[in-house]
Amino acid sequence: MAWNEPGGNNNDPWKNKGGRDQGPPDLDDIFKNLFAKFNKGSGGNGPSSGKSFSGVGISVVLVLLLVVWFISGFYTIREAERGVVLRFGEFNQFVDPGLRWKPTFVDTVIPVNVQSISSMPSEGSMLTEDENVVGVEMEVQYRIVEPYKYTFAVTNPEQSLSQALNSAIRYVVGHSKMDDILTSGRETARQQVWQELEAIVEPYDMGISIVDINFKDARPPDAVREAFDDAIAAQEDEQRFIREAEAYAREIEPRARGQVNRMAEEAEAYKQRVTLEAQGEVARFESLLPQYEAAPEVTRRRIYLETMEQVYQSTSKIMVDNQGSGNMMYLPLDKILEAQSQGSTRPNSRSTLEGLQQNNVPTQTTNSAPNSTLRGDRSRTGRN
Repeated sequence: MAWNEPGGNNNDPWKNKGGRDQGPPDLDDIFKNLFAKFNKGSGGNGPSSGKSFSGVGISVVLVLLLVVWFISGFYTIREAERGVVLRFGEFNQFVDPGLRWKPTFVDTVIPVNVQSISSMPSEGSMLTEDENVVGVEMEVQYRIVEPYKYTFAVTNPEQSLSQALNSAIRYVVGHSKMDDILTSGRETARQQVWQELEAIVEPYDMGISIVDINFKDARPPDAVREAFDDAIAAQEDEQRFIREAEAYAREIEPRARGQVNRMAEEAEAYKQRVTLEAQGEVARFESLLPQYEAAPEVTRRRIYLETMEQVYQSTSKIMVDNQGSGNMMYLPLDKILEAQSQGSTRPNSRSTLEGLQQNNVPTQTTNSAPNSTLRGDRSRTGRN
């Protein structure tokens, strides 16, 4: 039967033989009895042996605690970090990357990343200089250059940087017009925010360096967003047309210069040709001068015939004036040329008339005034 079952069982181990409830055993008594048994088993007698074992146990515990304390002091600083060592809460030194040791509960090491670039965004609706509301979103990229100042210069460096960024953005947007923020003035606004943020952060000496400022977005209110989108699209089209016009100008200008050079060369060649032809005509007339002086009538007549021959070569119609008859004869040279296309010699006036008569080609005659200005030569009409 179990000791705690009902029915008058008196087997409770926490009661003595007299029946008095004495509670759970004392831990000190348990350890004393345990040490006494240990001393008895090891051959020790009397209270001096118990005191000796207590001193050895305390020493073992202290040694174990010392080992644990020593092992807990090892730590590692990564390659991109620098360690700020505080001794009893006061700055002591910097530590380089690698495996290090510190006395626990004495030194505290704060690792600070000094190589990676961190980013912090900021956005909000702001009032511009022309009293328009615009939503601006920017991002700052920074790097820690002095771990000690970053840790102790301000209470919360990230919060301080965020507030400084918001202040710089609102100052620049408040001194700019809405069209500049939304369209062509973004780069200028970004540079101004960068300069203003550096001016704000410099007095705090937080040990950070501003790497870049990114202008991520700028948007007008929803009520006028479509109109501003159209305006931005029109400005983009304007820039595109300007670039296309510049490309066309770069393409057409060399071609135009080439045409100008070609026309100039052609003009120079024409000038030289006309000059040479004129000089040849002068030389020819100078050579004819002695002949003209010797026989003026014959020379004049020959020059006239040569000139008329050149004139009639470019026409297919010739009107021949018969002196005294009052009629003018028409020669259809186009048909004559067709009839004699197989011939190798050019027909003269007499052979032409004979050819007409032999080929039964009719000639036409028209009445002509006696003083007609267009006359043919007798030698060309076949008359003696």
